[in-house]
Amino acid sequence: MPIDEPGARGPQQPQGPHRHGRSSVPIAQQPAPLISRPPGSPRPEPGGRRPSERTDHRSRSTRRAAPQEREEPVDDDAPTSPIGIPAVEHRRDGEGPDEHSGRAPTRRARRRAAPVDHGHGHGHGHSPAPPAGRRVRIFIAALLVPCALATLVGIVLLWPSGGPPPTAQPVAQQPVHAEVTATSKADCSPGSGDAQCLGLVLKMADGPLPGRDLVQVVPVEPGSPTFAVGDPVVLGFSGGDPNDPGSYQVVDFQRGTPLGWLAVIFAGAVLLLGRWRGLAALVALALSFVVLLMFVLPAILDGHNPLAVAVVGSCLIMFVVLYLTHGPSARTSTAVLGTLLSLALIGGLGAAFSVAARLTGLDDQTSNLIATLGTGVDARGLLLAGVVIGALGVLDDVTVTQTSAVWELRRANPELGAPGLFAAAMRIGRDHVSSAVNTLVLAYAGASLPLLLLFTLSGRALSDVVTTQDVATEVVRTLVGSIGLVASVPITTALAAVVASREVDVEP
Repeated sequence: MPIDEPGARGPQQPQGPHRHGRSSVPIAQQPAPLISRPPGSPRPEPGGRRPSERTDHRSRSTRRAAPQEREEPVDDDAPTSPIGIPAVEHRRDGEGPDEHSGRAPTRRARRRAAPVDHGHGHGHGHSPAPPAGRRVRIFIAALLVPCALATLVGIVLLWPSGGPPPTAQPVAQQPVHAEVTATSKADCSPGSGDAQCLGLVLKMADGPLPGRDLVQVVPVEPGSPTFAVGDPVVLGFSGGDPNDPGSYQVVDFQRGTPLGWLAVIFAGAVLLLGRWRGLAALVALALSFVVLLMFVLPAILDGHNPLAVAVVGSCLIMFVVLYLTHGPSARTSTAVLGTLLSLALIGGLGAAFSVAARLTGLDDQTSNLIATLGTGVDARGLLLAGVVIGALGVLDDVTVTQTSAVWELRRANPELGAPGLFAAAMRIGRDHVSSAVNTLVLAYAGASLPLLLLFTLSGRALSDVVTTQDVATEVVRTLVGSIGLVASVPITTALAAVVASREVDVEP
């Protein structure tokens, strides 16, 4: 047989690690040799290239390359890439064995490789929940159903039976809409010649003499509003002689048109961002006003305890708003529970500290209300009712945000249990509650800004100003609401972590 010359062309024998010689069979007829390799030895590649490691079968993504990489042997059944090269995985030294390399997988690899169903028997379908999920739902129902029934019973017991009490004074003046058509300087008293007042020529749009002109004289003082031609105003008609200018008085401006446009802009912004969810929020807002106007205010005027009415009304608003806006679910029910517990805490703290601080609630507006009704009103109860209703809106925001955060964390990492979800969501809650408390404090401070300016000019010490009736009322209102707001974060987060960790289908 001729000896192959180096570099001669022709079919080449397969190269293997155990080749010891040539066969006497012609090269073209020789079968492919069986290559024996020790278990775990690398498979030869064309060109003598050594294969890289294969991907850990329990990891869903390759690891990031790092210094001190070490290659692992590949078995014969390792998955290969589309170009025929085994899939690559880089490991760091010290990362532990799997069943092929003898090293334990890292925590990240175990987390990524976790099965989808987590031992619950199904994924995100609609199959029946296991007993643990049912127990959680039964637990939520056991807490919420009595609260809902108590709210319904409270509505029945506190529902207003009629209008204002018979001792209430009738409305002193009937509103009449008019427009300023001319202005000029005028004497404050006829014939005085001082010309220190302003004469207004008004054209009435309704009232006893619609379309008629009326002349009114208003003082020009630092505390008086300014009027110009074209201003829409509201007149108060006392019910006397409609032809007598003394039966009318300029009491306010008409603001219906700008407020209507502002409401349209607000609704448009909510719908643009929230879409159908925003529409549900607007409907819930309208229902909140219905509850206030049809139940809370008439029930207080009917003589019922203001704090009891506020608590029942707030619970009704909370159930309607949250379930209508966010839909019936375990997530929404958890937010409702957190809001209920926080409202109970606010009511208890407000009652205790209003008594301890001897707050009477008798400010100017409450005194005017009592004078108009002609009967006694629980002024301190009105104060507490304002605290509860004022804190409800901020509580809804915090509780819904915390429950949503817990469910999103659960969805992002289904392996997190209740302690892990609580710790992660509390980090979000701390940031949220700091801004929410600041919002609540500034809202109360802004509403009381004229009062604060007045006390600033009084020259009294800060300790004396803070302990006055008007300022102390706002301090108790602000701090009680803020304490309830802060407490709502761990309360709601703990409830949400327990419920979400036992949920089978993580809600979107």
